[in-house]
Amino acid sequence: MTPGKRGGRKAAPVVVDMNSNSSVRTLILGIDRSGRIVQHDRTAPKILACSAGNLLGVHLSDITTSDAVSTLLDAVKSDREGNAVLTVGLANGGTADAVVTAKPMQTGDSNVAAFVILQMPVPSAERFVDPAVIRDMLLRDTFAGIDDTLDFSDLAEKLMARLVPAFCTSAELLVLERIVGDNEIPDDGPDGTAALRRLSVVNDQQNLAWLAAFPIGEILRYPEASPYARCLASGQPVLEQALTADAARKLARVWRRKPVASLLSDVSMLLLPIVGKDATLGFFYCVRQAGTRRFDRYDMDMGMEFASRAAVFFDNAGRYKREHATALMLQRSMLPTGLSAPSSVEVKHRYLPGSQLVEVGGDWYESIKLPGARVALVIGDVAGHGVRAAVTMGRLRTAIQTLAMLELPPAESLQQLDELMQTIGAREPHFATCAYAVYDAVTGECELAVAGHLPPLVVHPDGRSELLEVVPSPPLGVGEGTIETKRFTVEDGSLFVLYTDGLVESRDRDITEGLDRLQSAFGPGSPEADLEDLCKTSLDGVYSDAQRDDIAVLIAKLRRIPEENRHSWTLEPEFSSVRMARSMIRDPLKRWGLEDLIPVTELLVSELVTNAIKYAKGEILLRLILESGSLACEVHDSSPALPRVLQVDRDAENGRGLHVVSQLATRWGARRTHTGKVVWCEQKLSATVIAALSAADEIAAEIDEPIPVPVP
Repeated sequence: MTPGKRGGRKAAPVVVDMNSNSSVRTLILGIDRSGRIVQHDRTAPKILACSAGNLLGVHLSDITTSDAVSTLLDAVKSDREGNAVLTVGLANGGTADAVVTAKPMQTGDSNVAAFVILQMPVPSAERFVDPAVIRDMLLRDTFAGIDDTLDFSDLAEKLMARLVPAFCTSAELLVLERIVGDNEIPDDGPDGTAALRRLSVVNDQQNLAWLAAFPIGEILRYPEASPYARCLASGQPVLEQALTADAARKLARVWRRKPVASLLSDVSMLLLPIVGKDATLGFFYCVRQAGTRRFDRYDMDMGMEFASRAAVFFDNAGRYKREHATALMLQRSMLPTGLSAPSSVEVKHRYLPGSQLVEVGGDWYESIKLPGARVALVIGDVAGHGVRAAVTMGRLRTAIQTLAMLELPPAESLQQLDELMQTIGAREPHFATCAYAVYDAVTGECELAVAGHLPPLVVHPDGRSELLEVVPSPPLGVGEGTIETKRFTVEDGSLFVLYTDGLVESRDRDITEGLDRLQSAFGPGSPEADLEDLCKTSLDGVYSDAQRDDIAVLIAKLRRIPEENRHSWTLEPEFSSVRMARSMIRDPLKRWGLEDLIPVTELLVSELVTNAIKYAKGEILLRLILESGSLACEVHDSSPALPRVLQVDRDAENGRGLHVVSQLATRWGARRTHTGKVVWCEQKLSATVIAALSAADEIAAEIDEPIPVPVP
């Protein structure tokens, strides 16, 4: 043992209870109803005080100096078990306190009325003398109760409780930091030494000096020439039969820890390496104090058998920790780091990992800003836990981002995800649930599709809340049934709450109770509350569940774009409407202070309206939307056919409209609606214009009327 750099990780000290786990000697005597010894085991005459080495006929009270014998005999006569602590005389002239149990026996014709079991501590000089006893205490049933233990602290506690006092008087366990740590400390120091962490220290006398001199959780490195470094490098045990008092004092000076001089004086030391499949993982440091039998070659072989068996469990725990850390990192990297939404929509989220009894899960969420002041709000839950669930979650999240950018309707997007899950399921059977909503901040309409997921919660501005009724659809990957769409109008200022089942389900709580609790968390006044506080409130009560699944919550406050920032016009399907459209957009652009954009915007509007008149029937809707950082122009018509950019000859007179749009606009696109399609284009505003618009909004808010902003 040697001091090293102190780490910040602390663990509860482990001490040995002498009354329950100390090295004891057990003697068995048979007595008659009067209390005289009529039978005994082979070792009893050698240990207990008796005349001429013969115990037969001796009364139980003759070998004790206690008055509790009568209590035991009364219990035997009443056919019940008796217990007492007696001071027993020993053959060497001394005494020892023994825990005595008298068990009545029904033996027929035998004169044995009861068996008396005496348990007394073994004298230090006689400890570790019988190899068979040591082996039995050390190895029998030691590993039966830890085959499912994957936590290093629990594993260390259980193993060290058997090592002391069965094999030694004191011990400590050190494991490579890279196995149990978080990769905060380099694996190898400048001189090539490995960093280790002390997981446990045990002493059979409960001497707190051991914990003071060798603190649990300390991170240290051993000098290259030390026995500890040799043990790690070679994977072989190291035996020091006697560490002299001078050597102990020298170590105390070098390590600058005074208790070491007395703790390690005249001790016997044995290092037992923990050798895993690929390398040495650490070692047990075993000490027998002065006055006990010193370690020998047989002890070394016995200890290595113990360490070899323990290595399997440390190897499994290390592999589990690495896999769990990989899954956790994979999941964290795939969750969104930022949520986007139109300026009128506020979105907050919470992700709560599962409890320690549950592996990493596959819950995920998204808020994606879409063209035309719309936002896609998505939440999903992949069935199962572990790396596979995290990978599947990442695939779905990537796919939903792509589908959102393609502007597919929610139901069609979920159908595409269902096909993806079936393809994945051909190799790795899996399924997931998902809720996908698109909110239009211009019209206030919301389009929702749900695949096997719990219904969203809508909280109205007056505080009323309701769980939306959705048509039941199978989870993604099941491949049965169709996914339908629900369309509804959302009142300005309403809350839209998406969540995963971990928020409302648990082993000891019905889902109905969980849904009621969720609704009660959004009472009157909640639409005006801070969304961060609402996220915290929604999680109240879930932290007490010891086997909690991971939880994702997405809360959006839905508001329409201010009226002064959106304009809509209905046009007849006539070419004269093109000139009318150009004239109509000039006034709002001037009021917004965007005179410089009028020529380009007129050209873009002309091309889009002309395209709608040529290929669609019925009325045409023109929308102009001023958003933070962009100006969007949309043309709605009744034709479901999406436009394509054509490759035209140099001399062709037609077919260049979308080429013009793609060159002049920052971006453009088209999407189908339930009544036809929308073709849109977007122009990005300069930073100067954005700053001017923001200043105008602040002034307008103060005087409660809009102010035109001159273009710099």
